Amino acid sequence: MKNLRFIVQPGGKLTGRIRVPGDKSISHRSIMLGSLAEGVTEVTGFLEGEDALATLKAFQAMGVEITGPTNGKVTIKGVGMKGLKQPVESLNMGNSGTSMRLLSGIVAGQEFSCTLTGDASLSKRPMKRVIDPLSLMGAKISSQDKGLPPLTIQGSSQLKAIDYTLPMASAQVKSCVLLAGLYAEGETRVVEPAPTRDHTERMLRGFGYQVESTKLDDLATEIRLSGGGKLTATHIDVPSDISSAAFFMVAASIAPGSDLVIEHVGINPTRTGIIDILKLMGADILLENEREVGGEPVADIHVRAAQLEGIVIPEHLVPLAIDEFPVLFVAASAAQGQTILTGAEELRVKESDRIQVMADALQAVGIDAQPTEDGMIVNGGSQLAQSAAIISHHDHRISMAMTVAGLRAVAPITIDDCANVNTSFPGFVKLAQSVGLMVAAEEA
Repeated sequence: MKNLRFIVQPGGKLTGRIRVPGDKSISHRSIMLGSLAEGVTEVTGFLEGEDALATLKAFQAMGVEITGPTNGKVTIKGVGMKGLKQPVESLNMGNSGTSMRLLSGIVAGQEFSCTLTGDASLSKRPMKRVIDPLSLMGAKISSQDKGLPPLTIQGSSQLKAIDYTLPMASAQVKSCVLLAGLYAEGETRVVEPAPTRDHTERMLRGFGYQVESTKLDDLATEIRLSGGGKLTATHIDVPSDISSAAFFMVAASIAPGSDLVIEHVGINPTRTGIIDILKLMGADILLENEREVGGEPVADIHVRAAQLEGIVIPEHLVPLAIDEFPVLFVAASAAQGQTILTGAEELRVKESDRIQVMADALQAVGIDAQPTEDGMIVNGGSQLAQSAAIISHHDHRISMAMTVAGLRAVAPITIDDCANVNTSFPGFVKLAQSVGLMVAAEEA
C-alpha cells in the first residue's frame, strides 16, 4: 500500500448537499447473511471499502458466488446455512475487526476448520472476547498469546446454545455469539449491559429469522434466538454510514458560515450517539425526510454552524458513538470550555489507541488535550495554534478527524499514512473538497 499523505490548509466552510458511502456495519452483514440465505440477495448502496470487501472475498473463498460490487450493487447467490465450503487458504480479514469477530461465529458452526488472519494492526486487536463465548458453545479455537490473531477455528456441527452476559457492551461480540447461535442446539441468549448497534438482529429478521429482544432495565437488553432455522434471500438497500457522516457533521458545526445537508444517512437509534452528543454541545442539527429503508431508519441530516460548548459526555451515550470519538475530540477542541469523556477504555484497542493518538495529535497543533485511562479531558475554544505533522498510526478515523481539525487551524497540517482511509471511506478527499474543505492528497 502506497503511503498517502493529506495536506490540510487552514480555514474554509462547508455548503451544499452530499451523500457519504454506505454503512460499513450493514455492508458486512449483508454479505454474511446473504451468503447463508436460500435464494439470491440483491444489495444496493454497498460500501466498496477494503473492510467490507475483505468480508466479500472471504465468502467467495468459501464457495459463495458473489458478483460486484458495481456502483454499490452486489448480487449474492446464497448457499443456505450448511452450504459453505472449506477455503483452500486462510481467510485474510485485512484491517477489519468486524469481519474477524463476526466470521468467527459463523465459522464456529461449520463442519470444517479454517484460519482467520489480518494485517499488522488487526493482529494486535483482542479476540479473547469472542474466543471465550465460542469455546463455551463447543468450538475449538487456537490463537496467538493473549488471544491475538491469527485464529484457527475447528468448526463443530454440535455447538450448544449458551446464556451469555457480555462483560462489556460490544456489538461485535454480541453478533458473533448470535451468528454462532444460528448453528447451535437450543436457544442462545445474550445479555448486553448497555445498548449497542443492533444491525445483526434487524437484518436477521429481514431475512426471515425469528429474533426476540427484551429490555431488562433502562440499559440492559436480552436477545434470544434458536438454532436450526433458515434465512430467506431479500433485497437490502444500505443507508449511508453515520460514522462517515460524523466527520461532516462536526466539520459543518465548527466552521463559521457552514450550511450542509448529508443525505440518506442511517439513523438507527443504536448509532446516533454522535448526534445526541453534538446537540448537547449546542450543535444546530435537524433530521429531515425521515423514512425507513429495509428495516433501518434513514434521514437527511441538516447541519449549520454553531458555537459549541464543552460538556461532560454522558457515559450511556459512549457505546452509541464509540467509532466517532476521534472527530468528537475535534469538536471538543473547538467548543468553549472543558469537555470530559469517561467510560471509553474500548477506544484504546481500536485500529490504534485512539485516546493517546488523538491526544498527541491535538497537542501537536496546540490544543490542551489530556488523555485519561478511559477517556480524555479537552480544554477547547482556541484555534489550532501551530502547523504540525500528524502521525495517524495507519488509523483511517484519525486521518479524517485531523482533516476536519484544519477548519480551525491557523497553519497547514500534514497527516501521514492516510491510505487506510479507503477501508471505510473511499473518495473522502474528493467529497471533502466538493463541499469546501481545503485538503489535498499526495503520495509520500
